[in-house]
Amino acid sequence: MAGSVRRERVTFPSAGAELVGDLYHPVPAGGVEVRGPGVVVAGSWTTVKEQTAGLYARCLAERGVRALAFDFTGFGGSGSGGGPRDAELPARKVADLAAAVRFLCGHRLVDPGQVALLGVGAGGGYAAVAAASDPLVGALALVVPWWHDAGPAEAVQGSPDVVRERLAAAAAARDEYVTTGQVRYVPAVSETDPAAAMYGPFDYYLDPARGAVPEWSNRFAVLAWADLLAFDPIAHAGRIGAPTLVVQGEDVPLPEGVRRFHGELRSGGELLWLKGTRFDFYDGRAQVEAAVTAGVEHFRRAFATG
Repeated sequence: MAGSVRRERVTFPSAGAELVGDLYHPVPAGGVEVRGPGVVVAGSWTTVKEQTAGLYARCLAERGVRALAFDFTGFGGSGSGGGPRDAELPARKVADLAAAVRFLCGHRLVDPGQVALLGVGAGGGYAAVAAASDPLVGALALVVPWWHDAGPAEAVQGSPDVVRERLAAAAAARDEYVTTGQVRYVPAVSETDPAAAMYGPFDYYLDPARGAVPEWSNRFAVLAWADLLAFDPIAHAGRIGAPTLVVQGEDVPLPEGVRRFHGELRSGGELLWLKGTRFDFYDGRAQVEAAVTAGVEHFRRAFATG
């Protein structure tokens, strides 16, 4: 049964930028909050805290686990630190997750020995890389993680030619940014513009009742393609020491990457298959509840002796 939740607006620094987040606290029946575990939640690419990340954070808090959803550098309400806004730069996002973990470790209601990461979609890849190099991360949960190594990248983009075109566009956009300070953007998602980062009927992002919230800019900095297409979270699996749970949808394309990642985990890890498409796990009630329930159980097992 879902419990009461209190939302706290928080800010914290990351590499020169001030990041804005919502920290969701479980409110005990007696009203006295006590120190306990904390989870940093990372949502899918280009998104903000009012979308999937906030939904998962609230659901975690309803089940008794304090959770933070925040806007990455240059997204939503967070500062840009002098860099381009709405730029899907994996290294910058991984650094932001490390900053969020440090912030939670210092919060008066969080036990610094019980801090975890939960990533959904592309956020799963960023969370995996962050966990691989951060000893403060005591547990990791990944929900329909999105991998970007060369094989899946070509399959998702459509062909090697599309990948080459996007890398060329990224190089030109980077040169333009360095020379003029101007950032070239395309829509993040569109049904009408073939130049969009995601071109097609992606209803989660385009439906105002789902992910098309006012806080989301729906734009993609073209210069980010070079960093994004070269990003390979699977290569970091062998360095992850934290207990790891991977929740994968049975109807999500390209499951090979998830199987490879799970097979290379140093910690072994658990791979849980549930019914649903990728976007079902972004906001579908049954899938989100199942993923959150599995995540809470995983975190409690991981921190049983912490």
